[in-house]
Amino acid sequence: QVLLAESGGGLVQAGDSLRLSCAVPGPIFSNYNLGWFRQAPGKEREFVAAIAWRDSSIRYSDSVKGRFIIFRDDAKPTVYLQMNSLNSEDTAVYFCAAGSHPMTDLDAGIPQWSDVRYWGQGTQVTVSS
Repeated sequence: QVLLAESGGGLVQAGDSLRLSCAVPGPIFSNYNLGWFRQAPGKEREFVAAIAWRDSSIRYSDSVKGRFIIFRDDAKPTVYLQMNSLNSEDTAVYFCAAGSHPMTDLDAGIPQWSDVRYWGQGTQVTVSS
């Protein structure tokens, strides 16, 4: 179900930074793991980052590790994706997601879009080289 609301996408140059925000309804924020996925033109939707509701453990895909940071603000409630050192391969529509799947558990495999229960409509990020 589309219940989340992303914002913050845009057009940037390679090397720039961008922060995405996702407003999450309270009951979802407090009970589901939160994450970000992205879909580039002609490609499958892929996992980017996740943060667990229970212990705030975090996981990143190998392609963004060291460049992106996921964090949450419990007071808002909002989950963010800080994206640094952007390159053209980061160009995609970014989706905020929530689900029960243990997205941050390395033993649970790479999170798949089919594991997502709630999501947003996506925000476009375009990185020009």
